[in-house]
Amino acid sequence: MAFDFKKEYKEFYMPANKPSIVTVPSMNYIAVRGEGDPNAEDGAYKQAIGLLYGIAFTIKMSKMGDHRIEGYFDYVVPPLEGFWWQDGVQGIDYAHKEQLQWISVIRLPDFVTRSDFDWAVKEAERKKKTDFSKAEFLTYDEGLCVQCMHIGSYDDEPATVEQMHRYMKGQGYTLDITTKRLHHEIYLSDVRKVAPEKIKTVIRYPIKSR
Repeated sequence: MAFDFKKEYKEFYMPANKPSIVTVPSMNYIAVRGEGDPNAEDGAYKQAIGLLYGIAFTIKMSKMGDHRIEGYFDYVVPPLEGFWWQDGVQGIDYAHKEQLQWISVIRLPDFVTRSDFDWAVKEAERKKKTDFSKAEFLTYDEGLCVQCMHIGSYDDEPATVEQMHRYMKGQGYTLDITTKRLHHEIYLSDVRKVAPEKIKTVIRYPIKSR
């Protein structure tokens, strides 16, 4: 059976729909950076997702070709994730999505080295005849965070975020958003197949002790 990160690391991918504190270890990702409204038709965000999945499945299916990755095991491609920010805003202003800046990511298994990643970029370009140069190998050490499962439309996230803020303050923590510690979302639902009120999204914010 293929290794499923969501099932094996439930503390990071399947939290309860009430806030909790978690310490997230360093992880490696395929990453594409951009800006603008993620809902824009044929916009930069949707193009970025195509690049991420192109590389993710090239690595997953490497077992079928000549490139052998040391330590490879079969796995389910982890879910799409995103780090989000807006200049001059502490958190996210959902009314001005056109001002969003983002790093869209998919987690890499630990056995994938930077050289394996570089091979996958070239292989994806060769097979798909597409420029994958915007993709990068990103190591992100998230550390101490508050997180919560949000169930519902993305536009309804502020209510869940407010619960998270109240909880972290009650536990003696304060928000710690910096240029290196960002609002983080993990997308567990396929919005093409799930009703808006049933969409599951992990929301995570960096925190520190007061």
